[in-house]
Amino acid sequence: MINVLFFAQVRELIGEDQLQVPFEYSTAEDLRAFLSSRGEKWALALDNDKLLVAVNQTICPLNTLLNDGDEVAFFPPVTGG
Repeated sequence: MINVLFFAQVRELIGEDQLQVPFEYSTAEDLRAFLSSRGEKWALALDNDKLLVAVNQTICPLNTLLNDGDEVAFFPPVTGG
């Protein structure tokens, strides 16, 4: 299983903060594409070209390989001030 977390605007758009999916996706991009296909809100939240992804709490590119038991987080860029 892969534990998927959603933060900030992504979480607000899809209305969920986390879910678990079977380990069937080779990369974070494969997982993102699957989740985006779940409906209009999912596509809107996850098709942002500025979307960030973290695997096991480390920000990484979408082509990062996944392993069974990984935690994957999707979130928008963060600004500070």
